[in-house]
Amino acid sequence: MSGARDAILAALRKNAPATVALPGFPEGMRYPDPPAQFLESVRAVGGASLRVAGAGDLDAALASLPVWAGARSAVSLVPGAGRSTVDLAAISDPHELEGLEVAAIRGSLGVAENGAVWVSGRDLGPHRAVFVIVEHLVLVVNAADVVSNMQEAYARIDLERPGYGLFIAGPSKTADIEQALVIGAHGARSCTVIVVG
Repeated sequence: MSGARDAILAALRKNAPATVALPGFPEGMRYPDPPAQFLESVRAVGGASLRVAGAGDLDAALASLPVWAGARSAVSLVPGAGRSTVDLAAISDPHELEGLEVAAIRGSLGVAENGAVWVSGRDLGPHRAVFVIVEHLVLVVNAADVVSNMQEAYARIDLERPGYGLFIAGPSKTADIEQALVIGAHGARSCTVIVVG
């Protein structure tokens, strides 16, 4: 048995293909104006986007959104911006968030190439479910925190252990094999990204 095995292994080694070096790591796209490209990419993935000059303009920007202005239940997890009609700290079971209409959440960084926003678990409040259970999602990102590509994004992410975070790119969407796109199937029906600065 051992002789046949050794003969097979020797034949495999003799006929093995030459070793090929791994390809280099691509650098990724770079944009002359990452925040402008980011706003365009957000729209390309089904979201809405707008830019405000400073943090003092956030209240007016939120109030200008029909989904925010007409909401009976809203949560703002962005310090100093918007009004909350639901106190997340007073809710013990995330199932009680059913019916939450709109939530504003701070994004740690945005990615210009694909419109994705990194949201840290620290910014989701006491219930991580808030970003998927809400009907309409508003993400707020500082212009200085928009990078060109995913390589730059991963270099900047600081995920503590244990930790939680995720990229969100536009509203929830899914498509079947017949290419019928459904928006809001597994989460927010709309996503608006506000870039500050």
